Amino acid sequence: MRALSAAELLSIWEKGLAQSPIRQALLLLNIACPEESLEVLKSLSIGQRDSLLLTLREWMFGSQLVSISKCPNCGERLEFDFTVADIRAKPEIEVTDLLSARVEEYEMQFRLPNSLDLESMNSRCLVSANLPQANLVQHLLLERCLISATYQGKACEIAQLSSHAIEAAIAQMERADPQADVRLALDCLNCNHSWLADFDIVTYFWQEIQTWAYRTLREVHRLASAYGWSEADILAMSPQRRQLYLAMVVP
Repeated sequence: MRALSAAELLSIWEKGLAQSPIRQALLLLNIACPEESLEVLKSLSIGQRDSLLLTLREWMFGSQLVSISKCPNCGERLEFDFTVADIRAKPEIEVTDLLSARVEEYEMQFRLPNSLDLESMNSRCLVSANLPQANLVQHLLLERCLISATYQGKACEIAQLSSHAIEAAIAQMERADPQADVRLALDCLNCNHSWLADFDIVTYFWQEIQTWAYRTLREVHRLASAYGWSEADILAMSPQRRQLYLAMVVP
């Protein structure tokens, strides 16, 4: 994997504007990881994919992250900062291509979810929006990733699995791929409420890219108007040199 140039990042942002977050993540990694095919990137587990995105984000914008959350108890707006290292997660169990779980005489073999699984699951959740969301998500994930299942030694379908069996398989996935489900422990200074807030590197990184893209395009416009340089020439400059030229442009 390698860092992206300003021109590459701007091109990815433009292509990804109308894409889903899953496709935006793959757009970024497809350019940043020229040594891997798109098919390989699609097959990465969610945690493996997000770990690469964390590294890329650190290379592009640094190790510090700042986020905002609202207290679910009193509604207070909370701004907090953390580092990439703070949200790096290590698997609790050895990661293999095939995982297994055994509970209540059920035996299951399954793999970790990837981007294609999430994409399929999201579309099916919309179609089945009348079902309980938590149960639906777990069922659809396991349906996609289940390789085999038996009950008392006899093959069975996912519809025959108990809720405890499904929960055990999902828990095994979480232990093997914890980077896929990052949560931040937060405390509200206003009401002393504590909670866990979900953190999605795909959404966070893309919002940063969008902010950067708007700012960069404004800088290109100012420099092109002042000096007549092309967009390619301006984007090829280091950020430091670009800022020095911008400082010399008469308002």
